[in-house]
Amino acid sequence: MKSIIPDNLTLFYTSNIPVRWGDMDAFGHVNNTLYFRYFEEVRPQLFYEKNIPIDGDNHPVLVSIGCTFMAPVFYPDNLRIESYISEPGRSSFMMYYRVFTQSNAETPSAEAYSKIVWVSHHNGKSIPLPDKVRSWFD
Repeated sequence: MKSIIPDNLTLFYTSNIPVRWGDMDAFGHVNNTLYFRYFEEVRPQLFYEKNIPIDGDNHPVLVSIGCTFMAPVFYPDNLRIESYISEPGRSSFMMYYRVFTQSNAETPSAEAYSKIVWVSHHNGKSIPLPDKVRSWFD
């Protein structure tokens, strides 16, 4: 299967998340909707780690997301989620994710993408990326 992550990207951030018993569904593997929760956790971790506030006058908003599932994940396990960034625009950028399990650390279980737009808290309209975020792409 061809990767959805562009070849020329450099790893930007890595997060580790434990698989919880309640993440599994009736089929005995992690439910596909939980991957989006994992990515939801990675984004604020990244912003916090990079000292980018996500409150106040402006903040990032997720406008699109998609995921390709490659292998099931089971409890107990730990996830390593690698994040990549690209395609900076005036107010947005793309973020890509690659999910690995501790039990199979070399083969991705899933890959995903999301588009993130910076918006004004006051009117909900897009605004230019903060300088600190824009510097990630220099």
